Amino acid sequence: MSKTVLAIDLGSTKICAIIAEVHDKDNVQIVGTGITKAQGLKKGAITNIDQASKSIKTALNDATRVAGTTCTKAIVSISGAYTKSLNSSGVVNIPNKEIGIKEINRAMQSALYNASVPAEYDVLHVLPYNFKVDDQDFIEDPLGMNGGRLEVETHIVTSQKSSLNNLKKAVKAAGVDIENIVLSGYASSIAVLNEDEKELGVAVIDLGGSSSNLVIHVGNSLHYNDFLGVGSNHITNDLSMALHTPLFEAEKVKMNHGSLVQPSNDLIELPVIGDENSTNEVSLEIVYNVIYARVEETLMILAQSLDKSHLKDQIGAGLVMTGGFTKIDGIRDLAVAIFENIPVRLAKPREMDGLFDTLRDPSYSTGIGLVLYGAGHYTVYEVDSNKRLRHINEKESNSVALADIATHHEKHVDDDIPQGNSENTDFVSLDKSKDSGFFSRIINAITNAF
Repeated sequence: MSKTVLAIDLGSTKICAIIAEVHDKDNVQIVGTGITKAQGLKKGAITNIDQASKSIKTALNDATRVAGTTCTKAIVSISGAYTKSLNSSGVVNIPNKEIGIKEINRAMQSALYNASVPAEYDVLHVLPYNFKVDDQDFIEDPLGMNGGRLEVETHIVTSQKSSLNNLKKAVKAAGVDIENIVLSGYASSIAVLNEDEKELGVAVIDLGGSSSNLVIHVGNSLHYNDFLGVGSNHITNDLSMALHTPLFEAEKVKMNHGSLVQPSNDLIELPVIGDENSTNEVSLEIVYNVIYARVEETLMILAQSLDKSHLKDQIGAGLVMTGGFTKIDGIRDLAVAIFENIPVRLAKPREMDGLFDTLRDPSYSTGIGLVLYGAGHYTVYEVDSNKRLRHINEKESNSVALADIATHHEKHVDDDIPQGNSENTDFVSLDKSKDSGFFSRIINAITNAF
């Protein structure tokens, strides 16, 4: 029996609604899509509910008009900007010596209990990356196995309740309810990774318009995620400031001449900001220097985050990069140099029936990942944003509700960093002092070019 899936990607620069018919996990057909400029959002987070809901409704109406069908529930992405993650473990005894769904449920509840999630945060994902039965480690799926003790190590993704509530209000005002909320970096990884990469361990970087997301898969599950509030729009801003030209002209320069490959000394003519009747000749070498400086710094910060994860030696499949930012010529070679010769692959969303040409672009990886999530492409086990335990080989209707989790935050709250078995994930961001140093580098690059 087929079902209809509506995916809404709330990106930093665009909102994309995709409608798909899911016949089974491996038989998915895109039937409609709608894309509009993101308004009322900043770095994927809601800043104006009214404007955001209007943008969502515009994209949704376009998608339903193309598909010829309506949807009442949507799977929605959420930016990593307002999420926090931590690792936690749990252990339970198995009285009847056979592991069933209830025992896996209890083990994951134990891990969540030990995590001590702060009261102002709500759980988005509880993702087990390692099961252990008695003394046997790295069990992919313990269901049906015999044993007296089950241990699980989990990666828990949480989000501020206020951000979640604002997102829900904006989507509700657009005329649909939320079926599930998925971390955008997680969704992108679903769209671009193959099974070998997941098994070997792989890092995925989604370089978007105003933000970048890093997720690491180890043990066929998400083990680490981080967020950086820098994207391709920052290149546009840098070019506007360095070339003294309006933003829309700087965007044209980025699209037409953006490259990380050493250019010629050809000149281009640009209008002057504040006096668009006047023009100024600018060397393409200056454009190159400005773009190179920003991309280099962005990748260097993400490389530091990868080092900080302490999982670098476990990503045998290397690094997969996706997102609109990756269309800049030469970015793969620069990434190989910065990430110390880790294998790097540039990825687009996987092919499927009815995939519109527009959606084949790497900037739509998150949207396609949301569709695949709705079709059942997630980790072997997962507690989703509805506090339900999903199993990859079971239908969602048969998933197990975790009743104890609903009241977990009220009973077991610790506003400090979790201790014991929990490890709080740090987050990187660009501060003003770093930006000021960055712009001084641009000025030096321009001076050297002249």
